[in-house]
Amino acid sequence: MSTEYLFRGDAYLREASARVQRVSEQGIELDRTVFYPQGGGQLGDSGTLQRAGGPTLTVTDTRKAGADGVLHVLAPGSALPEVGEPVQLQLDWERRYRLMRLHTALHLLSCVIVAPVTGGNIAPEKARLDFDIDLSRLDAAHIERETNALIATAIATETTWITDAELEAQPELVKTMSVQPPRGAGRVRLLRIPGIDLQPCGGTHVANIAEIGPIRVLRIRSEGKRNKRVEIALTT
Repeated sequence: MSTEYLFRGDAYLREASARVQRVSEQGIELDRTVFYPQGGGQLGDSGTLQRAGGPTLTVTDTRKAGADGVLHVLAPGSALPEVGEPVQLQLDWERRYRLMRLHTALHLLSCVIVAPVTGGNIAPEKARLDFDIDLSRLDAAHIERETNALIATAIATETTWITDAELEAQPELVKTMSVQPPRGAGRVRLLRIPGIDLQPCGGTHVANIAEIGPIRVLRIRSEGKRNKRVEIALTT
């Protein structure tokens, strides 16, 4: 069962109307949503669903359901809506916006640290990337300074699309070894930061990298032979 991903067209969309397509013990699926489902290292969104003339339902998490569906996980004990029922979606915007800022910051981090990316995670409080690199080459002060210098350039981000075949012909675009971009739909979404970065990514990002604001490096540590972890956080 497919869901229209409204956040792909506008990551700043905070609310929308939708209809319930499926109800289960795990959660509900809608015909359209502003909620980003967990994927690519980015946590799923939270917020509320307002029933017409009924109670407000709390969405505690959002996960992928099948190839194109989105499962909205409700708080325990929620009064489940009926299939076909209209609902009004309201995103927890403050939380989402922090995820957008940190996700975009990781794109810049992957340009400051030139090494294969072996993993990553984006939460509202902090984000991290793992690199296949010698630990001695990672200097927190340098990484922080160079990443913040890129943020200060205030460049607008762009979303573009290429075909599966075009991506196969340009394997260098894929930096993350642990997460491969989805193929099979005929096209792949790219995030472009002109003059800085270009790579496949289905997550949510800010419109201009200046919105990230200054970041700080929390810590750098080894997580194995091919995983050197760099954790960052927003300063505001």
